[in-house]
Amino acid sequence: MSALGTKTSPPGPPTLPLIGNLHIFPRESTHLQFTEWARKYGGIFSLKIGTGTVIVITCPDIANELLEKRSATTADRPSLYAADLVTGGLHIALIRYGDTWRALRRAAHSILTPKATARHLPIQIAEATQLLYDMLCTPEYFNKHIKRYSSSVIMSVMHGKRSPRYETPETADFFRLEQEWTTFIAPGATPPWKDTAARIRKMQRGFFFRLLAATEERVQRGEQNGSYMEELLEKRDELRLDTDMTAYLGGTLIEGGSETTSSFLNSFILCMVAYPEALKKAQEEMDRVVGQDRVPNLSDLQNLPYVRAVILETHRFRPVAPLLFPHATTYKNYSIPAGSTIFVNYWGISQDPTLYDAPDVFCPTRYLLTQNGTKLGMKTSSMGPTLAFGFGRRSCPGIHLAENAINIHVMNLIWAFNFEPALDVDSCTESIHSMILTKPLPFNCRITPRTAEKAEIIRREFVDAAGTYRKFEFGLSQEDREFVLNSRDR
Repeated sequence: MSALGTKTSPPGPPTLPLIGNLHIFPRESTHLQFTEWARKYGGIFSLKIGTGTVIVITCPDIANELLEKRSATTADRPSLYAADLVTGGLHIALIRYGDTWRALRRAAHSILTPKATARHLPIQIAEATQLLYDMLCTPEYFNKHIKRYSSSVIMSVMHGKRSPRYETPETADFFRLEQEWTTFIAPGATPPWKDTAARIRKMQRGFFFRLLAATEERVQRGEQNGSYMEELLEKRDELRLDTDMTAYLGGTLIEGGSETTSSFLNSFILCMVAYPEALKKAQEEMDRVVGQDRVPNLSDLQNLPYVRAVILETHRFRPVAPLLFPHATTYKNYSIPAGSTIFVNYWGISQDPTLYDAPDVFCPTRYLLTQNGTKLGMKTSSMGPTLAFGFGRRSCPGIHLAENAINIHVMNLIWAFNFEPALDVDSCTESIHSMILTKPLPFNCRITPRTAEKAEIIRREFVDAAGTYRKFEFGLSQEDREFVLNSRDR
């Protein structure tokens, strides 16, 4: 903490003239190198990238001090030229701090309240039911099923339109767009040529604006289903949102909600495969509390402390966003220059052996021993359960929606299935790393229903959810209509 109030700069690796640390700045698995440097230079260190300064925080207390208590001066984002070429500065996660960000943030908070989130539980539960059904029918394609779910549920909630299949046109368009977009803005990518940016911008705007137009048309036909964008369209003038801002708010919230949920669920399954003793304990608790004759619901979670610990441990063991999203500061003292880019090294915090016993081991029990899973006697007031969702004014606005999705799925999957390795599990415990998100490398596993009775319950629940699905099934392709008809007639 002392570095925040002294006249010295945080320590860091030696620099070279003009380029600073540019020659050693990691382009891949950035959080791993940051963690190595943190063990050497401490909980806050600095890097010089040309004339700019990068501050890396691997201490929860320092992160809390700088990004929560001083959030008025650390709520900015660094300037991202490539991203702005595509989005026009309207991406809610990447936008610079200012009036446009305030308008978008105010709009997001107005529709993503806990009370509003509760109204969307029926479609979240129905989508979760289809995930169970899909994994029961074709478990070998579980990764596709998770991706379909994660995009469909957030698209349903935001724009009132779901995707019955992974190949549904809207879902296919979304994944093509995301591949192009994330590749374009990835660190170390090809320099942002304007023709490439213009092509991706056309794709992105086309996708976002088509979704918005479809919602507007449904509202005009009187076919509302309670989606967030319907509410936003009603409040657009009050919230001072123009059409571009409205379209980008809806589109970028889909983007953020889809990829993070998908990555978490894949990591959860990988952990269940790699650590069968944790799965067995969770199943034993689930059987005691929920039993065999019904699917769990959110009200059960309060009586499932070990399952809650599994969720927290998955966040810690394989963070979806190991460096969260970078901040930029307008705070100026002798140690942190104004304009510095700030990374919170969540990976380094979660793998810190001074905070956790055996941090490289998946051990949910640690959260039954202490509130935040840390060593006994540690003061961890800065390490609450929402740490994975960011800090201060730039924390994830969809946290309540995301937590519901994660809680529903983890309970469902533990109740319904056994997860066993198909191959040597040690060969697939690594992750694909980028500057922002991580996810497991592709892996195989055997997914089987725990009992024939549970398999039958899943089939029945899927058919019973048809009424909920129909409220969100507009403009389906011929292939989607055939899938819906055939799958629900079984």
